[in-house]
Amino acid sequence: MSASADADFFARLAELNDKFAGSLPQTLGRLAAARNAFDTHRPPPALIEQLHAVLHTLAGSAATFGFRILGQQARMLEQRLRVLTTFDAVAPQEWEAWLSELDVFVAWGSVDPKAAYPNDETGA
Repeated sequence: MSASADADFFARLAELNDKFAGSLPQTLGRLAAARNAFDTHRPPPALIEQLHAVLHTLAGSAATFGFRILGQQARMLEQRLRVLTTFDAVAPQEWEAWLSELDVFVAWGSVDPKAAYPNDETGA
């Protein structure tokens, strides 16, 4: 019975892995759409919250489904976004710098989210 339970567990996990991988293009598309709607002079709080929520979800679940680097990069973007939101005012150039990082993340994730991250010197 234990072997059957293990087989069922791993079959279900494989199904969830496939579901996660299949949802990545849509998730990355949501990030790209939010980025394209982002006004660096007056960023809408709801859009910032949306970006944070998507990045937080990716950061928390990606490694579970075999996308360790994707999760790490999402966490770094999420943390940087959280820092920016702690300030009363953020210069448009600071938002542009963060959005440029988001652009790299989305472009990379759209091609091969299990590949080495661009300019990653850790060799991960």
